[in-house]
This record gives sequence, structure tokens and C-alpha cells, in this order.
Amino acid sequence: MSYLITLFEQHSYLILFIGIFLELMALPISGEFLMSYAGYFVFQGKMNYALALLTVFVSGGAGITVTYWIGKAGGYKLIEKYGKFIHMGPERYKKTTAWFDRSGSKFLVFAYFIPGIRHFTGYISGISRMPFRKFILPAYIGVFLWGVCFITLGKVLGPKWEVFHQAASKYLVVFIIVLAIMLIGYIAYRYFKVQIKAFFVHLMKRLIQRLKTIRAAEIFLIILTLLLIGMVTLMLGMAQDYLDNEFTQFNEVTEYMIQSVINKNWMKGFILFQSPIALGSIIAVTMIRIWSKGQNRGLEYLLLAVSLVGAKPFHETVLQAFTYLKSFGFVGKFHSPNFPDFNATVLIIIYGTCLFLLVRHTHKNYAAIFGPFMVVFLLIGIAVLNIASNVVLPSDMVGGYVYGSVWIFFNFLLFEMLRLVIEKY
Repeated sequence: MSYLITLFEQHSYLILFIGIFLELMALPISGEFLMSYAGYFVFQGKMNYALALLTVFVSGGAGITVTYWIGKAGGYKLIEKYGKFIHMGPERYKKTTAWFDRSGSKFLVFAYFIPGIRHFTGYISGISRMPFRKFILPAYIGVFLWGVCFITLGKVLGPKWEVFHQAASKYLVVFIIVLAIMLIGYIAYRYFKVQIKAFFVHLMKRLIQRLKTIRAAEIFLIILTLLLIGMVTLMLGMAQDYLDNEFTQFNEVTEYMIQSVINKNWMKGFILFQSPIALGSIIAVTMIRIWSKGQNRGLEYLLLAVSLVGAKPFHETVLQAFTYLKSFGFVGKFHSPNFPDFNATVLIIIYGTCLFLLVRHTHKNYAAIFGPFMVVFLLIGIAVLNIASNVVLPSDMVGGYVYGSVWIFFNFLLFEMLRLVIEKY
């Protein structure tokens, strides 16, 4: 490995060109690693950013073009005869082709970001007799975007590049387990696909029949329950990472990337949305909206009050739980005393609860769609600003959002069940 790195240092552009070209010829070479490492060299001043991008563009364009004409000249016989040497047998070819046919030429733009797919897009495009004029533009746009993403990533990470790859390697075991599960699933499907298809067809028919007899309110409860389960699972996972001191690298890399990319002057507008005036205003608007709707006013005012007043006791309970666990030895070298961040918890509780009550009975689809999108965008902006200003650690901010989400989804589910009971009796 050290020899390859030394070779890359001495012949950066040549190695980058050859590596990208050979990967797109379907050889087992990691183009992402080469490009991100080239970005690291750009940060160090050993390579020029524009020349590195140009190298990837020319190399990738040449590789995808050559494979296109090979596929067009050799046809399907090429896959039958030589496909096994590049892990592209007839069955895999047919599946990839089916996916390719559904997506059309637009798929070429994103194919480079999918390992195991980008290696064969040129061959398949040629074999399928796609017109070259239809192939060339999305293929070249895709290779350019691919290069920009990974070279820029290496450049932005800079001195944290090695940390990034070390952190990624920690999840290799998880990747292998997921890969093994997928392989087992593939083998099971291959030998028992008739039985599996019959089972899922029967299951879907039963599910559709059941949904036809379920009221919209009950479907809404099911969705809330699934969201709550998902958030609780994420909360427990973050708690385990916190107790095992797994956030250090996440905080270092996130802080470095945000401070390197984000201009705090552009983000200053988000300060307003975490001020007491803004939070008080959104609460007041929600209260007026509840009164104007005239539906279950008492219940919805109670939901708003419980969610907001219960934020601090809920947060203190979480902190006490961590303190209790630490007393049993669940403690690493570093623990932030602010995990989960209280301000982040309050922010998501206020905005989440008010959004829920504002769109709960709306008949305007755009409000139900764009409302959550705008709130998520707003919360992300506030988080980025606070992290860029060194006000809070990234893990504390994310923890506050996740734990606050658990609290509001619990209240949503509880009060929707209470609403059904009141309507029934």
C-alpha cells in the first residue's frame, strides 16, 4: 500500500488517469479512493484542482466511450464469451439491462455513483444499440459530477482525510454483514423464487383488503406508531454510541467540513428563528389557528401545553438516565455534558408540535408537503449555524433533534388515540 501511495505521489495525474480508465473498463479498482486521495493532494498543493478534474473527465469519458463501442461491436456474444472475466455473466447482464431499460439514458448520469453498475453501463449502452448522440451527453455529465464530488470531498476534508477513511473502515464489518444477508437473500430467491413470489402476492392482497376496511384515522395512527418506533430505535443507537464514546470522529469530521464549506455570514439569518420572539410567535400563531379551526380545541391546546411544558422534564430524565448508566461503568474517555442539547430539543419540540397542529386538519395538500420540508430545512440551517459558530457539538445537536422527536411523536400518538376515544364515546 505504501508503495502505491509513493507511486501516486510521483505520478499523480498518470495514476489517476489510468485508474479511472481501468475501473470503467470493469477492472476491480476503486475510483472513489483515487479521486478522494487526489483531492487530498489538491489540499496539500501537490496537485491542481482544475487539472485533477480534467484528468478524471478525460479518463472517465475515454473509458465509458471505449466500453460503449466495444459493446456495440461485440454485442451480446461478448458478454457470453468474456463476461465471466469481469463478473458480468448473462444473468447479471439481463438484470442490469432491465434496470437500465426502465431508467433510460438519464440513468447514465447517476450510474457512476453505484458500485457494480458504473463498470457496465458503457458495455450495456453499446450492446442495447443506444444511439451514440443519446449516450454521450448524460455519460459525460455523469463522469464530470462523479469527479467533482469525490475530488472536492478529499479537498474539503484536507487533513481529516485519513480520519475519514479510518472512520469508514470501522463500518466494514457492518457492510460485510449486510452483503452476506443480501447474498443469502439472493440465493434463497434464486432457488425458491416461485414460493417467495406467491407468498408476497398473497401478503399484498391481504394487506390491500385490510387497508380498504381501515379508516384514515387508523392509518394515521399506524404511521405515527412506525415513526415513533423508528425514532426510539435511533435514540437507543445514539445512546449506545454516546456511552461508548463513538462520537469523537463524527464531531471532528463534521465540524471541519462545516467550517471549511459554510460561510457563517450567509447563515446569520437563521439566528432569528431560534430567538424567543420567533418561537413565541409560532406558538401564538398555532394557538390562534387551533381556536379558528374549532375542532377539539381543548384537546389540541392540551397537546401543545404538554409537549412544551414537558420538554424540560423529559430532557432532565434523559440526563439522569445517562448519569445512572455511567455509575455502572458505561463511560468512555470523553462525554459531552450537553448530550442531548437542550436548545435543540426545545427547537424541534416547538416547531414540530406547532407544525403538526397547523396542518393537522388542513385540506391543502401543498401545506402538508411543503410545511415539513420547510421545518426540516430550517432546523438543519440552525444546526449548521450553531456548529459553525462552535456553539454546540454536532453530536449534541443531532441528539437533541432525535430525542425531541421521540417526545413529540409519543405525544402525537397518545393524543390521536385519545381523540379517537373522545369521538367514539
